[in-house]
Amino acid sequence: MNAPEKKEIFNTVKAAIETVRPYLLADGGDVELVEITSDLVVKVRLTGACHGCPFSVMTLKAGIEQAVRKKLPQLKELVAVD
Repeated sequence: MNAPEKKEIFNTVKAAIETVRPYLLADGGDVELVEITSDLVVKVRLTGACHGCPFSVMTLKAGIEQAVRKKLPQLKELVAVD
């Protein structure tokens, strides 16, 4: 993946995250984009109330991952890191 492609993918993922951020903030949480690997694994960090919440897996998979996948269908996986 060349630099322009990487930047475009980064901006696409960031825009997708921005669509779900208001819902996370409303519950006292947030998400931070940590890394996008060359094989399109997106790594995020859940913060605030989302960190350690029992529903964080659902938020991650049903909320954030689906929003990213809509804009980046070739996404391999979205994972949370500490």
